[in-house]
Amino acid sequence: MRSLHTGWTLRPIGGPVPDAIEAAGPIPATVPGTVHTDLLAAGLIPDPYLDDNERRLAWIGLCDWRYETTFDWVPDGHDVTELVFDGLDTVAQVRLNDLVVAETANQHRTYRVDVTDALWPGANVLSVTFASPVRHADAESLRIGARPHVNHHPYNAIRKMACNFGWDWGPDLATAGIWRPVRLHGWSTARLASVRPVVTVDGTTGVVDVHVDVARHDIGGELTLTATVAGVVAAGTVAAGETRAVLRLGVEDVRLWWPRGHGDQPLYDLDVVLGDDRWHARIGFRTVTLDTGADEHGARFTFVVNGRPVFVKGANWIPDDVFPHRVTRDRYAARIDQAVEAGVNLLRVWGGGIYEADDFYAACDERGVMTWQDFLFACAAYSEQDPLRAEVVAEARDNVARIMTHPSLVLWNGNNENIWGYADWGWQLRLDGRSWGGGYYYDILPGIVAELDPGRPYTPGSPFSPDPDRHPNDPAHGSMHDWEAWNQLDYTEYRRHRPRFAAEFGWQGPPTWSTLRRALSDDPLTPESPGMLVHQKAAEGDVKLTAGLVRHFRLPATMADWHWAMSLNQARAVATAVEHFRATSPLCAGSVVWQLNDCWPVVSWAAVDGDGRRKPAFYALRHAHAERLITVQPDGDGLRVVLVNETATPWQGELTAARVDYGGKVLATAALAADCPAWGTRTVSLPAEVATAGDAAAELVTARLGDRRGLWFFAEDRDSALPAPDLNAVATATPAGATVTVTALSLLRDLTLLADQVRPDAVVDDMLVTLLPGETATFQVTAAGIDPRALVAPHILRSANQLVSA
Repeated sequence: MRSLHTGWTLRPIGGPVPDAIEAAGPIPATVPGTVHTDLLAAGLIPDPYLDDNERRLAWIGLCDWRYETTFDWVPDGHDVTELVFDGLDTVAQVRLNDLVVAETANQHRTYRVDVTDALWPGANVLSVTFASPVRHADAESLRIGARPHVNHHPYNAIRKMACNFGWDWGPDLATAGIWRPVRLHGWSTARLASVRPVVTVDGTTGVVDVHVDVARHDIGGELTLTATVAGVVAAGTVAAGETRAVLRLGVEDVRLWWPRGHGDQPLYDLDVVLGDDRWHARIGFRTVTLDTGADEHGARFTFVVNGRPVFVKGANWIPDDVFPHRVTRDRYAARIDQAVEAGVNLLRVWGGGIYEADDFYAACDERGVMTWQDFLFACAAYSEQDPLRAEVVAEARDNVARIMTHPSLVLWNGNNENIWGYADWGWQLRLDGRSWGGGYYYDILPGIVAELDPGRPYTPGSPFSPDPDRHPNDPAHGSMHDWEAWNQLDYTEYRRHRPRFAAEFGWQGPPTWSTLRRALSDDPLTPESPGMLVHQKAAEGDVKLTAGLVRHFRLPATMADWHWAMSLNQARAVATAVEHFRATSPLCAGSVVWQLNDCWPVVSWAAVDGDGRRKPAFYALRHAHAERLITVQPDGDGLRVVLVNETATPWQGELTAARVDYGGKVLATAALAADCPAWGTRTVSLPAEVATAGDAAAELVTARLGDRRGLWFFAEDRDSALPAPDLNAVATATPAGATVTVTALSLLRDLTLLADQVRPDAVVDDMLVTLLPGETATFQVTAAGIDPRALVAPHILRSANQLVSA
């Protein structure tokens, strides 16, 4: 096996190429890579993520490009030599020594081409010519018949990352390039074409049925296979003329793989050998089912792992970069570590992106983060005719076989919102009888999953109602996408909804200040300055941000206050939704917030911004995902306290509830017995004297059990008597950065240290801490050498009080 990653050059060969690019001649190219990043590295274009450079660089996606390299090759005695591309983006012609050896049209496939007769001793010239993705999509849309979609490009006419053409959080930067590794593979007699370990658990025994597909040069001989896991060895043969075999291994007293919070994540090395060809994976033993059975409330949508229902505390995942080749194993690990820090136990890989690299799923395996993988169809109708149909089938088979090895994978899902779109978005009249993708979701994809990954749950789409006679986004049946609050109403409306599983919901907020200022040079920077408008992609996004804020705070007069207010409002919205959904468990079996991450610096629904910085919403998510949660919820004219216990031991004790005024004076109290079972919830109604305010503008309720506390404010901040922040803050240097200790002299609501505004690399351990008068909180800031004094400035040490009393 030999990688072919060096010596590449890039040049345009057609389209609206600027004179400066034409004059530059061959440009050094990085493989894996893309045209945009090669031009950027050569200093020929500005950073696409900054200011309005996205628009200025639209010409790149309208051009044709050629990659070329020369490599030496010496005959090595192998029967067959194959050229292997793990990813070509997207419409490409591959030439070796001026012989066309492949023509491709799918970013999501691996291509393996026999080039035995095309190679010659000495220097070999390899070129890959990419057609303009924008022009190809336009032409294909006309050829196959235009179908509804949610973009200004027909991304549904090409098998390419849909959000590469722009989304309501992503830029329109249509890429081309050799985006995954390329290599030469020489082999003789036979090689392993595919290995699929189907893992089950029988009592205390882990069972692996290793399905092997073999590619043969000589079909006449018998082949010997071996598979090994946990010291157990199985051997078998592939008879002459045959290309398939199954080896079974049994591991006694197997240790089960569990989602994080429910147990450990033991992984076992599985090795398969065929002659000189070896295949390796790390597998885990566990069972997973998706319970979609009917009950008195509708239809469930509950993940059951190793026989235990698991409440999903999830987040949606989008490509972490517009240029995915830049997402390294370390970057995957860092982002998934942030997910773990935020209490996330499932990441949904959204259908408008990519099938992520193996490093993504491996990191989830190791950390106990379940993965839900959409097939790559999003918010559009798709042709079910060839050539698109053949591409879909090949892509699905390729990726199911690759990803199914991972124990973290708990669901294959047919599409994102397409069944909902067909039902509700006016598609049917426009389609006029043409196919829209239903055949993929109800027939082809489940058939492929059943064949290649038997036993893994599959759903046709998200949202999804198990009863086909129900609306696909019926909250009482299956999974739902809850966008009414953001699009039309207010985040308090989440409390009116009782979904069985909330697969999407979310609220926008700006990126952190450091990320915003790195990306934009607007002077002055305002919510509506030119760069801000470029970096707000949602339809009427600013209108919805403002409408969602003014119900809670008055519209701020300065950019700094606007940024803080919108960040805080996003955090409040996320916390409100997640706490409510958890409080309705087990009726609701999970929530998957939109979204964990961003692909560039942008105003969006993400908890972690495009530069990888944690927004206040991240900390709100972490608080709301606590293993033991106390949340105070409205209950008619009263209040109830809900205890949520996601641990293996009961949570018992005396629940102390109190109504206090903003000065800290206790107005009413109640001591209530609390007994919350393991992996369960318990609701405790509060007596009227605690749950009813005497002065709603100046009172709150506290509920405490052990070291956990929940709060309820009777009035929105804008209508409250929140005082100007009065506090004592002491900051001291530490070897890692600084410690900031704050003592409240007045009520401080959602105290937050925006450390990145002091230094972009600074990270604080907590945000959104509410203190009653006399209470103290300590924040740890990581940033060696930071000036501690700067951390206590009023524009850094923020609170909701500042947005009310100013």
